[in-house]
Amino acid sequence: MIDTLAIGLGFGLIIIGVIGIAIGGVRNVITGKSDVKRVVALLVPVAVLGITYAIFGNWGEAGMATMLIMMGFMVVGILITGTRGTFKF
Repeated sequence: MIDTLAIGLGFGLIIIGVIGIAIGGVRNVITGKSDVKRVVALLVPVAVLGITYAIFGNWGEAGMATMLIMMGFMVVGILITGTRGTFKF
């Protein structure tokens, strides 16, 4: 009972945080403090999660696949920026 309540409260806090971040992002785009590309880049993991959920049909597997895919994107990004910095592109 208590663990179900704790998990529900945890998810509730996560949802409140995501809503706050989204509102702040929209406000910063409207006021010109943030670029639209930077705010849209934050939606990439959500899109990957949606795609992997459509493929696997299970939130647990979709979450793990999303984590692995995003880690792959991170490694590729580090390689690109490292190569770019080394050869002064």
